[in-house]
Amino acid sequence: MWNLGAESLSEDELNKLQTVQEYRADGLSGRNGEHPFLMKGMQTMSVIGSEKLNGWLPELQISGEAALRFPTALFGAFSALLLYFLVNELFGSFIGLISAMLYAVDPNAIGFDRIAKEDSFLLFFFLLANVFWMRSQSVAETGKGNPVIYYFAAAAAFGAMVASKYLPHLIGISAAYYNIFQTIPATKWRLGKLRWLAFFGVMAVAFIICNPTLLVPETWRQMIQFLTEKRIGHDAYEFMGHLYPNQMTKWLSGVPWTFYFVFIFVKTPLVTLILFLIGLPLAFNKKLGDGRYFLFFWMLFWFLPFAVLGGKFTRYYTVAQPVIFIVAAVGFVYITEWLKSIKYSPAAIPILILGLLIWIGSLSLAASPHFRLFTNSTGIAYMGKGSFFPHDEFYDMSTRDAAVKIAALAQPGASIASETPYVFQHYVEMAGRSDIAFVSLSDKNALANLKAGDFIPIAEGRRYFSNDEVTQYLKKSAVPVAEIKAGGVISVRIYQIDEDISQEIRSINNGPFSSK
Repeated sequence: MWNLGAESLSEDELNKLQTVQEYRADGLSGRNGEHPFLMKGMQTMSVIGSEKLNGWLPELQISGEAALRFPTALFGAFSALLLYFLVNELFGSFIGLISAMLYAVDPNAIGFDRIAKEDSFLLFFFLLANVFWMRSQSVAETGKGNPVIYYFAAAAAFGAMVASKYLPHLIGISAAYYNIFQTIPATKWRLGKLRWLAFFGVMAVAFIICNPTLLVPETWRQMIQFLTEKRIGHDAYEFMGHLYPNQMTKWLSGVPWTFYFVFIFVKTPLVTLILFLIGLPLAFNKKLGDGRYFLFFWMLFWFLPFAVLGGKFTRYYTVAQPVIFIVAAVGFVYITEWLKSIKYSPAAIPILILGLLIWIGSLSLAASPHFRLFTNSTGIAYMGKGSFFPHDEFYDMSTRDAAVKIAALAQPGASIASETPYVFQHYVEMAGRSDIAFVSLSDKNALANLKAGDFIPIAEGRRYFSNDEVTQYLKKSAVPVAEIKAGGVISVRIYQIDEDISQEIRSINNGPFSSK
């Protein structure tokens, strides 16, 4: 949770902050209603709590960014513990320990848990629900206790899961696992029709309690707009240097199906990746036990839909990433079993565990505080850090620094044209400049009115069909007045417009340059 405010807010995170401010001013509302309430409620409490702490301890001064991200980081940290409990139920404590350890020190898992988005909450409650679900199976089959309490605890957690992010199909993982045992006569793990009705009743109550803004009519309007893809703010996603439409309904015509598989190959630490490849054929061996079926359904229900949907972001992978760690842990345990078979020193195993922890932990420390920029040596050799998924790797992390720089350089009444005008406005006004105007880089009419002395910050990860010609022209033909770096790579180039640049941009606008 250290240094949570090191990066500036992204456009999505600023939307969350504005929602928190609206909750505080006017009570619950439908703002940002396409996303459930649970995380935003936690963020509201965190922001209020940080302000009180700053008042009591002025030397502490928790930043707004850190306060907004703290709930995500907290839930992400506890997800490592839940992963241990779940894998312990499925495959035993040793595989559970290694799985949780790999999750806890992985740079990208840490990076996902340091942005104010819903995916870490979704994973937390998915794991919590299935800890209870697997425990209900153990209790029912052994007859040592009453499984009913675990049934309903799982139902409540599933309700909270859907109140974290609207992905109810993930319940199908647990339901499919449950169903494969129902044809076995000896199975004692059976809910029956009445308990299933009660199960979904508890789940519905928990969902409403955790998501009360669903009762606000504006929330439904926001959700309908989102589902009809009317809330899409940008027209493309840059993946490995190419632009692709980033809409769910584009299916295989959108972001390529290889997206998440490339992510695994270039963003997973090599030692984890090697262990995963060792463990993959072993993970479905019947010697591993019935838990392998749950692992199979987890992969199937996540990778199949998310691979073929046309809209993708790397943070969606948060829920699938533990599968990589579990399979890698299976590979690690296989190695330890092999060492035992050749009568290697018993001291070798703790040394291997410690070495694995130090190795991956050192990669995370080296990537800090820009964990999402971590790329393994194979990826760096192929394209370089920040080149595969720039939108998610940079995620507006340097907007604050760029805004402060421009605020110091800009003449009164200057304009800034960027792909995140509201984020720049937020930080420029924090820097004490309320005289500056902000326009979208994709608005060709606004660009036509830019004058000498105005600024265009080109942020990595904010390249779209609508701004590509202007972006490429500036990068190739203009000299930036400043460059901002993060993690050793350029994250923002700041250009100040002169008459030549202004004339060239107008020329581009008169060509096949599209606006939003």
